[in-house]
Amino acid sequence: MAVLFVSDLHLCPTRPVLTGLFCDFLKDVVPGNDALYLLGDLFEYWAGDDDLDDPFNARICAAIKACELPKYVLPGNRDFLFGADFCKAAGCELLPDEIVHDIAGTPTLLLHGDTLCTDDVAYQDFRRMVRNPQWQEAFLARPLAERKAQIEQLRLQSEQQKQQKSMAIMDVNKDAVIDAFRRHNVSAMIHGHTHRLASHYYDVDGRKCVRHVLGDWHDHMNGGNYLACSPDGWRRGMWWPEAE
Repeated sequence: MAVLFVSDLHLCPTRPVLTGLFCDFLKDVVPGNDALYLLGDLFEYWAGDDDLDDPFNARICAAIKACELPKYVLPGNRDFLFGADFCKAAGCELLPDEIVHDIAGTPTLLLHGDTLCTDDVAYQDFRRMVRNPQWQEAFLARPLAERKAQIEQLRLQSEQQKQQKSMAIMDVNKDAVIDAFRRHNVSAMIHGHTHRLASHYYDVDGRKCVRHVLGDWHDHMNGGNYLACSPDGWRRGMWWPEAE
């Protein structure tokens, strides 16, 4: 048995193949393991917990809740408006932006990963704005349809801005990574956000450290990737239901 990690699925009704893949993953891969961690951007966007009546959102929450193991969700840059009602519907515990959990005997820093992308100053400014409790309170007080329309506009602007940014700017900053290892006094880190599936190794003050980056599922329509951690070590997994 192992602890499973996924992130950046960007689920939405217009990607039915991806939705089916995730639901099959929950039914066929997750059972029998120790825990499931969803490290952000589970949905393409989340406009607020009052959108739980949407059939698509309700389907995803029910599928997650049906998994009989501890489940944790960490907010991403697309679904940072998750609240208590979402967690109840999905049977998940909501985690803060950065948290250290014991994963298979190793204290491990878990985060979405966007806070490490400090070279993208414009994004960090935007992040500070939308994570402000006063901004969120005002935003959630608006009608749901109005919120969704604004989110769609922001997503379009974001995609346009990405075309003007270098790949390096949108990746993590090495100094920010080292600082995170030091602040939390850990030697292991798991995150998503950048969609750059890989494992990176560091020497931090003489301590050997590893940073596992989860891949996205949006561009992997033929299979979903996950990280599995157990006392025997960690391994990467890819899920192709047709091959089972």
